[in-house]
Amino acid sequence: MTQGKSAPAAIVEQNGRNLLMRIVAALVLAPVAIAIAYLGGWFWAALVTLAAIGLYVEWLTIIGKAHQTTVVASGVAALLVMGWSVGQGHIKALLVTSVLGLLATGLLAPERRLWAAAGFFYAAAAQIASILLRFDPADGFSALILILLVVWVTDIGGYVAGRGIGGPKLWPRVSPNKTWAGAIGGFVASLVVGAGFAVFKVGGAVPILVLGSVLSIASQFGDLFESAVKRRFGVKDSSHIIPGHGGVLDRLDGFVAAVVLAAIFGLLRGGVDGVGRGLMVW
Repeated sequence: MTQGKSAPAAIVEQNGRNLLMRIVAALVLAPVAIAIAYLGGWFWAALVTLAAIGLYVEWLTIIGKAHQTTVVASGVAALLVMGWSVGQGHIKALLVTSVLGLLATGLLAPERRLWAAAGFFYAAAAQIASILLRFDPADGFSALILILLVVWVTDIGGYVAGRGIGGPKLWPRVSPNKTWAGAIGGFVASLVVGAGFAVFKVGGAVPILVLGSVLSIASQFGDLFESAVKRRFGVKDSSHIIPGHGGVLDRLDGFVAAVVLAAIFGLLRGGVDGVGRGLMVW
């Protein structure tokens, strides 16, 4: 009987410890990310490139290819060159390097080559989108802050609502812990962020609310996508580098989807030299 009572208590204690670690890690990482995003330039490009390398290596770890030095080295080298190319505005060099990187990672992996190439594409897309969005000196920082806040509050709102309300599972085969209540809670939280931007006249009220909600949905799909990949290869966490969060891939899965979608919106609205401004036109 005592053992039956102690098991739930141990689970609650473990969940509380994980939540505390998540909060501490967020309090450390979030200000650093915002400060470097504010500085922009090479500071932001370097951080994004480092994160992209982390995404790529952890993806290879999930699919069982991280031990192949040639596959890792070719992708990392391509991401480093791409970070320099996009930072300098050398779009042609960027395109050539990205194609070479895709080919190299695919050809050098004798098995699961499509998965290896997909991992490089995933990391490269996040890298390029993040740097391009910061290009515009007027609105690039605002665009990044919008995306970061939407992703963060979607995650927090989903966690709080999911734990507090519970209810039907969102997609149990892929992510057993996610609920519809959590998904709706995260979505509502993103509307609060959009409303805040509208109050401070950073974008029109209705368009910015729509943009925030779309990015929130993209963030949640990004989370589910990463969960599906891990489940496909029987992996729980991409790594344990971030206390309470797992790996870089676990922490940035929602951001990757949101920032890539935001960059597409920005490119459609503002062109390569004004992606940030193009996004905030909304």
